[in-house]
Amino acid sequence: MGYVDMGGWIGGQAEYVMVPYADFNLLKFPDKAQAMDKIRDLTCLSDILPTGFHGAVTAKVGVGSTVYVAGAGPVGLAAAASARILGAAAVLIGDMNTERLAHAKNVGFEPIDLTMARSPGRAGRGGPRHSGGRLRDRLRRLRGQGASSGRQSRRSAGCGSEQPDGDHPGSRCDRHSRPVRDRRPGAKEQAAKSGNLSLRLGLGWAKSHSLHTGQTPVLKYNRQLMQAILWNKLPIAEIVNVKVINLEEAPEGYNYFDAGVAAKFVIDPHGQLSKAA
Repeated sequence: MGYVDMGGWIGGQAEYVMVPYADFNLLKFPDKAQAMDKIRDLTCLSDILPTGFHGAVTAKVGVGSTVYVAGAGPVGLAAAASARILGAAAVLIGDMNTERLAHAKNVGFEPIDLTMARSPGRAGRGGPRHSGGRLRDRLRRLRGQGASSGRQSRRSAGCGSEQPDGDHPGSRCDRHSRPVRDRRPGAKEQAAKSGNLSLRLGLGWAKSHSLHTGQTPVLKYNRQLMQAILWNKLPIAEIVNVKVINLEEAPEGYNYFDAGVAAKFVIDPHGQLSKAA
């Protein structure tokens, strides 16, 4: 609940809540004592964990995959945790929030600081480079492809003829296929100022990129994720750093979250989680 267009139900953060279609969308835990022991983890089944898992599944993460997650917030961490349980060999998380990056490292992921301007892989070639270069070099190392780019050829719609890596049409196409950089008001691109992202569909076609959108089918995943939690395979509360607060503390929790704190706040109106602890 809380989605902007769900028939008038505008949220679920209250002392008592009417749950529409509860016979369909509630998840029954097999054992109450076991569930209460894992209740901080199980709260994540309502939203962020299935969302992150859906992203990893949609991206076809599997055994031996190298995965990059853009953003080290709770959903990004849930996606990283999902990639790991699906068998990824290496999981990188990029962000500009140093606190969140430090937490991501503490729970076993490879942090990528997107504020860094130089690429270690291009040291000595003279000039500052954006964090997309650092990310590409790290990915190449992890995938056994080396850190330097060498000579690369590019051919795609609207990009001109094949050219070596450098200041040529081919390399301009390459730049458009780099990991997405920060898009926000004040950015140089006009589209970014209005919250839009420019995409070159011809280049995406040439490189066989995929773009997926849509709301997460939570019921498709929540039972299997519940079992992973109950059988100690997915310590999601530790990974997203769940902090339990009461209902009166919710506004303060929102302020902390808006400021980028490395935590996920769970509201406990009746003190049930503290009793379980």
